[in-house]
Amino acid sequence: MSPILPDILIRPIVRMALAEDLGRAGDVTAAACIPQGARMRARFTARKAGVLAGIDCVRIALEEMDAGASMALNARDGDAFEAGAVLADAEADARAFLSAERTALNLLGRLCGVATLTRAYVDAVAGTGARIADTRKTTPGLRALEKHAVRCGGGVNHRFGLDDAVLIKDNHVAVCGGVEPAVRAARAHVGHLMKVELEVDGLDQFREALALVQTGKGPDVIMLDNFTLADLSEAVRLRNAGGLPTTLEASGGVNLQTVRAIAETGVDIISVGALTHSAPVLDIGLDSF
Repeated sequence: MSPILPDILIRPIVRMALAEDLGRAGDVTAAACIPQGARMRARFTARKAGVLAGIDCVRIALEEMDAGASMALNARDGDAFEAGAVLADAEADARAFLSAERTALNLLGRLCGVATLTRAYVDAVAGTGARIADTRKTTPGLRALEKHAVRCGGGVNHRFGLDDAVLIKDNHVAVCGGVEPAVRAARAHVGHLMKVELEVDGLDQFREALALVQTGKGPDVIMLDNFTLADLSEAVRLRNAGGLPTTLEASGGVNLQTVRAIAETGVDIISVGALTHSAPVLDIGLDSF
């Protein structure tokens, strides 16, 4: 099933991007060169292979500029495509189409880039049981779209913000005076539906966290930050030996060359900031016909 992001979440972002581009006077080039009432037909064509994400951004950009715009899709978000594939054909008022072009391509290229990079990571760990997750290292204002693109690529989302899960990191632990008081305070504060994750930086802290899990008052997820492969394997062994339900997440030092070995240690989740902060824009062209 194709990932779906409701229009109500996409439209404000597209409107903001269009307004930024239109500036104070609108598209003076289109107004000067294009006859009023002229129509334009064009197709969005992939110049590189990839995974589609953000096609609804294109539709909404056109609709915002021309309520009568139409678009025929040849692929949907989450679909893989080859170089040269025609992703969609569209028709709209020519002035409107040209004014929406850059916003549409900026968002489409960016999101396809995220989805394509995510798919590469997902493919790299296939068969291990590990899942690839994103982080909050997203472009300000584009988080909902970029996390949607991660899902299109086959990844899963980490927390969306500071309000939907507890993530106790090293600085929280330091200020609280240790792992146990930090976890205890978090458990006392949140309700039964909110998960608590704890970041640990070595096996000593991990063992302390695991002891809390054994009491039934530990974290739901333990993030193993910048662990060596040997220490990741040992953490998995200790968790499994105790038959404990805690999810283990590996983070830090993850790239396409290292992710397979990390997955093979038996961790459940591998979080990768690069999915959103370092994904290259996928080259997609718009050609009139």
